[in-house]
Amino acid sequence: MTKFLLTAAAALIATAAFSQPKTDLRPDRTVLLYAETADSLSDPVVGREIAFAGYTIAEDNGLRGPEDIPENGNIFNISSLARMDLYFPEQPSGQMVIVCPGGGNLFVSSYNEGVYVADWMLQKGVAVCVVKYRLPNGHWTVPLDDVQNAFRYCREKAEEWGVTKIGVMGFSAGGHLAACVETMYVDEMTRPDWAVLIYPVITFDPITHSGTRARLIGNAEETDPALYQALVERYSTEKRVTPATPPTFIALCSDDKTVQPLNSIRFYEALEACKVPREMYIYPSGGHGWGFTTSQFGKDKLGACRAEFFLALSRFLDAQK
Repeated sequence: MTKFLLTAAAALIATAAFSQPKTDLRPDRTVLLYAETADSLSDPVVGREIAFAGYTIAEDNGLRGPEDIPENGNIFNISSLARMDLYFPEQPSGQMVIVCPGGGNLFVSSYNEGVYVADWMLQKGVAVCVVKYRLPNGHWTVPLDDVQNAFRYCREKAEEWGVTKIGVMGFSAGGHLAACVETMYVDEMTRPDWAVLIYPVITFDPITHSGTRARLIGNAEETDPALYQALVERYSTEKRVTPATPPTFIALCSDDKTVQPLNSIRFYEALEACKVPREMYIYPSGGHGWGFTTSQFGKDKLGACRAEFFLALSRFLDAQK
């Protein structure tokens, strides 16, 4: 697989000043999964170095035109520029997390569930890979392909980076993607060592977040009912848990009106039935989408429970070393 690196390439990338995150943290390296040039990349969060993984797109998601990045950092229209932002801690613990931001399969929440995650994880000594994956646009294999390629790349580089364990973390629709990663891996390269699911979409039955489902599997319900039902079954990730599913941490709020808490409960029950090590924390308020936006970066929707969440997550990460 061909890979090459351009040093100091961040200076070549035009950034959108209006959409700067509320942190000076930037990736050490941005790796484009498929593209051979970064000329059209307009992301304000980009690494000091640019690398090219050289993977081949197995299925086109059909999206064209430039990405759209408003000031909240939600990236729309990701296609051939799918990429990974890599962050490395000064005092590494040997752990790395591959992060799948949410966005209902419509956008990627790259600040709240991306760079702010990296800010916290680096303080724990955890290396971070934020995947800005292609949006599915009805092409259901696309996001999982991107994250599995991210795992392949990071596994290949793990010894060089001093990484011994690689987990996955996802939020909302990205939580569904992370649940797919931990239940639909194809080999040891793509199997995470642990998983963290934050207010995740889990099931594709009627209680699901309808936008996440529709944007992943499209309108097959109308054109091919049998295929649609097969896809609902396939992507109801609680049905794919086995005893080999990695240890899993789940966190959500009981007042979440966007993704029903029953999603997480079903996944927890499936983990319990298979005797998979598991933890679940349901906080009384915070709704949906609280991510890693603490008071340092804006309004902290999780409020008084933030410290409890960070303590529980720290304990789980320490147990996975």
